[in-house]
Amino acid sequence: MLSNLNYKHLHYFWAVARAGSVTAAAQQLGMSAQTVSGQISRLEQQIGRALFKQQGRGLVLTEAGRMALTYADRIFQLGEELQELLADEQLDNTLRLSSGVSDVLPKSIAYRLLKPALALPQRLRLHCTEGAFDQLLNELASHSLDLVLADRPAPAAGQQAMQSHLLARCPVMIYATPELAARYQADFPHSLHRAPLLLPSRDNVLRAQLEHWLDELGIRPEIVGEFKDGALLQTFGEQGAGLFPAPAFSADDITGNGKLGLLGQVSGVEEHYYAITNRRKLQHMAVQAIIQQTLAAER
Repeated sequence: MLSNLNYKHLHYFWAVARAGSVTAAAQQLGMSAQTVSGQISRLEQQIGRALFKQQGRGLVLTEAGRMALTYADRIFQLGEELQELLADEQLDNTLRLSSGVSDVLPKSIAYRLLKPALALPQRLRLHCTEGAFDQLLNELASHSLDLVLADRPAPAAGQQAMQSHLLARCPVMIYATPELAARYQADFPHSLHRAPLLLPSRDNVLRAQLEHWLDELGIRPEIVGEFKDGALLQTFGEQGAGLFPAPAFSADDITGNGKLGLLGQVSGVEEHYYAITNRRKLQHMAVQAIIQQTLAAER
């Protein structure tokens, strides 16, 4: 078991790993290459593992070195963030909100859901992290995030530690380039039969709802593309690759740039958006403002 890990030595290792050589790192640190090399050797002796190995004329990381670099990145990036934070003259008057945004959530909708926090009279510093749903929940559980915005609630297994708040129900509509929209507009939604259609990937909650809607109507479109990223799906739609579904509080959110036209609404299909919080962080003023928008909408 390691004791009293020398973080100065770890910092020298981190600098070498990032710079790619002892010489380059020594120049950045304003030290001699011999000193830097010696400090890393001491770290390797302390942990009992080699962090670098010679390959040709250069150095490469060992497996232990790659693992150490992963943790060193987190340690020293957090240190840099802390320095920046403490240097802020408005520190005591600033509210900080760390929000995780599920990677399937449309960017425009994420903005709308976070907007009540931005409207607070107190100075706010917002930090947004986009990622996979499970990854963001892990960060929420470790208190790295104040809340997670997602298209689904927290799983039942996590309900004791987390609380899910339904923020909005958003209609889903079908869009296409003006040319395609004009071609398939008549007799919508039956005009979608054999029409080229772009869909979200199967791990997206919306995908199952769309397939059920199409099955009920007996519509068999030609699926020409599947996308995990909603922004990428819309980009392909804007280029005329096919018709595509998208949630929006207003059709103008999608058609406002003039690149797309609206075919119609997907009847009975809605996207649900949730704020998932750690029960211990409900007192956060910005989190409360985001949750309260739901309460106001439901009254």
